[in-house]
Amino acid sequence: MTETDATPASAAARSADRRTEGQWAMGERAPLNANEQFKQHEDPLKVRERIEQVYSRTGFSGIDPDDLRGRFRWWGLYTQRKPGIDGGRTAVLAPEELEDEHFMLRVRVDGGRLDAAQLRTVADVSMRFARNTADITDRQNIQLHWVRIEDVPAIWRRLEAVGLSTTEACGDCPRVIVGSPVAGVAAAEVLDATPAVEEIVARYVGDASLSNLPRKFKSAVSWLPDVPYQVNDVAFLGVVHPELGPGFGLWVGGGLSTQPMLAQPVGVWVPLAEVPEVWVAVARLFRDYGYRRLRHRARLKFLVADWGVERFRAVLEDEYLHRRLLDGPPPLLPGLPLDHIGVHPQRDGRSYVGAAPVVGRLSGSRLAALADAAETHGSGRVRLTPYQKLLVLDVVDPEPLVRELRGLGLEAEPSSWRRDTMACTGIEYCKLAIVETKERAAGLVAELERRFDGSPVRLTVNVNGCPNSCARTQVADIGLKGQLVNGPDGSQVEGFQVHLGGGLALAQDEQGGFGRKLRGLKTTADELPDYVDRLTRRYLAGRHGDTETFAQWAERAPDEELR
Repeated sequence: MTETDATPASAAARSADRRTEGQWAMGERAPLNANEQFKQHEDPLKVRERIEQVYSRTGFSGIDPDDLRGRFRWWGLYTQRKPGIDGGRTAVLAPEELEDEHFMLRVRVDGGRLDAAQLRTVADVSMRFARNTADITDRQNIQLHWVRIEDVPAIWRRLEAVGLSTTEACGDCPRVIVGSPVAGVAAAEVLDATPAVEEIVARYVGDASLSNLPRKFKSAVSWLPDVPYQVNDVAFLGVVHPELGPGFGLWVGGGLSTQPMLAQPVGVWVPLAEVPEVWVAVARLFRDYGYRRLRHRARLKFLVADWGVERFRAVLEDEYLHRRLLDGPPPLLPGLPLDHIGVHPQRDGRSYVGAAPVVGRLSGSRLAALADAAETHGSGRVRLTPYQKLLVLDVVDPEPLVRELRGLGLEAEPSSWRRDTMACTGIEYCKLAIVETKERAAGLVAELERRFDGSPVRLTVNVNGCPNSCARTQVADIGLKGQLVNGPDGSQVEGFQVHLGGGLALAQDEQGGFGRKLRGLKTTADELPDYVDRLTRRYLAGRHGDTETFAQWAERAPDEELR
């Protein structure tokens, strides 16, 4: 064990804590819940050998429960929801009653970077092994469904042959590194963060010393603020030091779910070459000091909230980096948020084209056609965004590509509703979901396009199937949290709790914050289009000029205007 791999506990850190929560650095090594027990019993990464040598031959019925519902996640595998189980039974049924004998498989795409060969491989896997399913997530991954355990080794061989993997795509470990989809090509970018992303992935994804973290560890590394950096455990965003020039600021402790917190700026300046070193120092600090007693308090955000940023920085510097970090400035944000939809110039004179599927839903066949289009009109390079959208890079003549993408259901000139609506997986496949999301959101987009044809209004709508906020409920203009509500006849039907006016600090004059929750503000799923229509028209009629944002209006509007 190296010095940086040790689990230190300074006297100051010890004395500041009157009670422990299963923190390794405090000597609390005994596993305090079932997840900690199976992780301590065996490194979850080792389950791959059993998948390849045993389970792919014996089939679903032969899978050990700790592997099935625990260690499989470290290789991107979750059992999917058994069809036909309504949302009212989500919290009632045992896991074995909820789960189907098929899997969701998450392919990690760090920085959202894909080439044509990789796209074709994912497309082939989808069509051969996943019933032609493929969804872009809001963390730049691709998720496949209907995967059989018997086919997983063959899928891995195909993916890994082109440089893709599912390693640590889920689990209590370093998840995909979110990065700017225009890294290396954007005219406005000063430093390309790609080398840092690549080094982190090469050195630390699959590293046994980081495969047993207290909970998931989400990261973002980007020069441009075109990623939701404030909802990550650790994030690096471009800043310019007045004397030392361009580098990266550091944020820690973000995360949503049922107890949302925005990442806090540490106030430091990190040169590009040192980003991997600081990243792994934060990861190791989380490993050693993170809470392990209660799963719902095990994310890094709870440690940061309890310690405060000053103490966090002191422990990071004293015990992990063994040096002081330089103080740094805040980021310079653009005038408007960046989503890269449409045609935009690259720094080399060519263009990139950003296009919107409907709430991230694609298919293997469309991915294959996208690969062909990217090669025909560009270099074959494609990027995924953390908003369930995609980009084709290196395009000389954009208009033919725009037309071809439109034929694939990928719109480079979308309505604002299609452009700004996201949805999580929902009850179709997710065992935690209470309501349907993808089809519901797609229907909402279509109906609002019809009702607001040609309207320039821009509102973000994030549709979530449960309280876990995978589609970022709390930071949308209109955030929808799936739950059962009373219908017109008093019976329980699918619906949503409504959050209004949330957002992130992605542009000048924007303040990150969570949406308002008015007492009893809910809508049934069937009434959702009417509610969003009514709310939008009230905003357009009541705002103070064209520059007042929905969040600003929602903050001051009387409650009755928001219902």
